[in-house]
Amino acid sequence: MFLKKKMKESTGDYSDKITELKEKISEADAVVIGAGSGLSTSAGFVYSGERFKQYFSDFEEKYDFHDMYSGGFYPYKTLEEYWAYWSRYIYINRYMDAPKPVYDRLLELVKDKDYFVITTNVDHCFQKARFDKKRLFYTQGDYGLFQCSNPCCQETYDNEEAVQKMVLAQGCEIAADGSLIVSQKKKLLSTIPSELIPVCSHCGRPLTMNLRSDATFVEDEGWHRAAERYENFLRTRNNMKILFLELGVGYNTPGIIKYPFWQMTARNPKSTYACLNYDEAFAPDEIRKQSVCISGDIGEILFQF
Repeated sequence: MFLKKKMKESTGDYSDKITELKEKISEADAVVIGAGSGLSTSAGFVYSGERFKQYFSDFEEKYDFHDMYSGGFYPYKTLEEYWAYWSRYIYINRYMDAPKPVYDRLLELVKDKDYFVITTNVDHCFQKARFDKKRLFYTQGDYGLFQCSNPCCQETYDNEEAVQKMVLAQGCEIAADGSLIVSQKKKLLSTIPSELIPVCSHCGRPLTMNLRSDATFVEDEGWHRAAERYENFLRTRNNMKILFLELGVGYNTPGIIKYPFWQMTARNPKSTYACLNYDEAFAPDEIRKQSVCISGDIGEILFQF
C-alpha cells in the first residue's frame, strides 16, 4: 500500500521535532516501542574499533578478522575454538551493561505510560534497564539462551553459568561489577576445554545460540507467551491514541517492526508514527501528517527531552 518514495527529515528543525515528539509521548494513551540494532549502537554496543580490540585482540592476531561480526562467521576448525570466541562475545554483549545509559533514559520517558516493547535485538538491554519483562517481546531470540543445534525439542536453556565457565577457562577474569577483564599482558587461550562444550541434555547434540538465523530457531514457551501478550496489547488498544515509537530499526527485517508500524499508523488516524534513526529516519507519504522523524544519534536525542 505504501509508495517507494519516503519522507526523510533533516536535522535542520531538530529542536522543534523533539518538542513535537515530547508532546506526542505525553498525549499518547499507549506507546509501542519498536527497537532495532541502532538503539544498542547508540548505547555503546559497537562491534569494531577499540571495543573489539579490548576483548578480542588475541583472536584478531590469530585469525585476522577485525570486528565481532566477522568473528561470528569465521569457520573455526573446532568447537573448542568456536565456543571460546562465542562465550566472550555473549558475555560482553549480554551479561555486561551497555556503556551508555540510553535504555535507562528511554525507560524514564515511558515508565508512567501504558507501553509495550517489540525488539529484534538479542542483547537483553531492556531487561537490564529494568523495563517490565511482561511488556517485552524479543522476536529474534536472546544471547542468554542456548538451544539444540538440530532441535529435538522446543526448549531453550539459560547459559550464564556455562558462558562464565568458558570465559574463565580462557584466562579472562570477571570483576566485582560483572565486567569482563581481558588482560593484554598475559597470553590468553583462544580455546576452551572439551568438557565445557555445551550439549543437549535430551539428544547429546551440540547446543547453539537461540538466535533466528534459519528454520531451526526454537520458539519456546516464553517466546509464545510474549508474542501473545504483544498481540493482546495491540488488539485491546486498537482505536486509542497510540504512539508507535521506532528506534534504530533498519531494513534487514522491516517486516517485523517497520512495515507493521506504518500499516497500523495508517489504519488508525488517532495514532502517530515516530522514527529516530542515525541516518534512516523515514516515513511514507501516506502517513506523513501522522509522523515525526528525527535523524541523529538516538541517545543524544533522548537526553534532550
